[in-house]
Amino acid sequence: MVSPILPNRLLSVGEYLALEEATHLKHEYVRGGVYPMAAVTGRHNRIAINIVRTLSSAAERGPCQIFMSEMMLAAADDVFYYPDVMAVCGAVDLGTTVVRDPCLVVEVTSPSTARYDKTEKLETYRGIASLKAYVIVEQAWRRVDRLWRDASGEWQHAIIADGAVPIPCPETQLTLDKIYEGLAPLTVKELEAIGYAVSPSA
Repeated sequence: MVSPILPNRLLSVGEYLALEEATHLKHEYVRGGVYPMAAVTGRHNRIAINIVRTLSSAAERGPCQIFMSEMMLAAADDVFYYPDVMAVCGAVDLGTTVVRDPCLVVEVTSPSTARYDKTEKLETYRGIASLKAYVIVEQAWRRVDRLWRDASGEWQHAIIADGAVPIPCPETQLTLDKIYEGLAPLTVKELEAIGYAVSPSA
């Protein structure tokens, strides 16, 4: 995680929400610390749009609503994130900027966020009672980490590099071809430009 914007001060939830309302910048909030959101690449944004398009189509006339990263998630009483994609299948107040009780969370990861997405965020997301699946999408190559609650409530994990990712809400399949539609494989130079350490022989 990046350094907090106020390293010597913790904010209350109310102070954080007031800050978000007053600025055009986005920050995540973790137990009093306020952390700036990293800028995203066009590739990252395109992947998120591809996912939203597919999920929105599957959600038509159903109980689930799909949200992008402009919406804040109250992941815990003292943790607020901006996931790349969320599905919420209960009542949502569309007049607020905060979403609660998601059924699905999707994060498109990058070199600067990968460790955080797969450790601290994962642990926080597992604590959300309504969450049925957490999907981590690698932006640089075709790889998806699918984490989901099984019928007994235990969390399972699978890595998917081809085919489709089962999505519980809305109930559908998210194919890797759809996720990466319109995106060519990255060259070594392009990988290095977004922060990946790649040898010339890779």
